[in-house]
Amino acid sequence: MGLKDTLNDGLDAVKKGIDNVKDTVSETVHRSNAEAEQATRDAAGDALTPGEKVGSMLRQGKETLQGDVDAAKRDLRNNT
Repeated sequence: MGLKDTLNDGLDAVKKGIDNVKDTVSETVHRSNAEAEQATRDAAGDALTPGEKVGSMLRQGKETLQGDVDAAKRDLRNNT
């Protein structure tokens, strides 16, 4: 293995680490947003209209899915 290969491997490892941190932060933000939607529904209770409740549940589902995608990207990257 030459110096160029060693350098490229090191740069790849740094890029992988940076991408993992980005995905972890993004996943945490999405999961926090999903929990906030649930907390909003819990706090508002019957004050929300059915349409508002559905909208909130859809936003929570979207945020949860986005968090799952970020986790999957990180897991895929780490397993390859």
